[in-house]
Amino acid sequence: MIKYLFEKMKKPIENSELEKGKIHIIVEIIEYMANAVVSKTIIKKTTGNITATSFDAGEELDEKITPFDTYIQIIDGVAELTINDEKYKLKLGEGIVIPAHSKYHFNATEQFKMISTVIKSGYEDL
Repeated sequence: MIKYLFEKMKKPIENSELEKGKIHIIVEIIEYMANAVVSKTIIKKTTGNITATSFDAGEELDEKITPFDTYIQIIDGVAELTINDEKYKLKLGEGIVIPAHSKYHFNATEQFKMISTVIKSGYEDL
């Protein structure tokens, strides 16, 4: 399986979609890697994408702003997420929509895995 590996530099090394027409155990499609954030593309289309990501304890992603709504669901562990300066602690099975044009930031005080779904269509009328 090919995957993105974001180390301290957050540099992607490889990418491909998850195999179609095959049953997957969602929490097992992405592994933890020491001192890293690892991402695996499940589906990537011009209208949006779905990605599985794992964070090792102590890792974080720089603050971002996305022009699209993003749905986050935790599939392992507990995640700390800040959206527009409001902090959230998301546990296994919990999800949240990060609204389009919002500042957000992930911090891993412990290991966690998540699925993110970005919807890029439907903004044409705005």
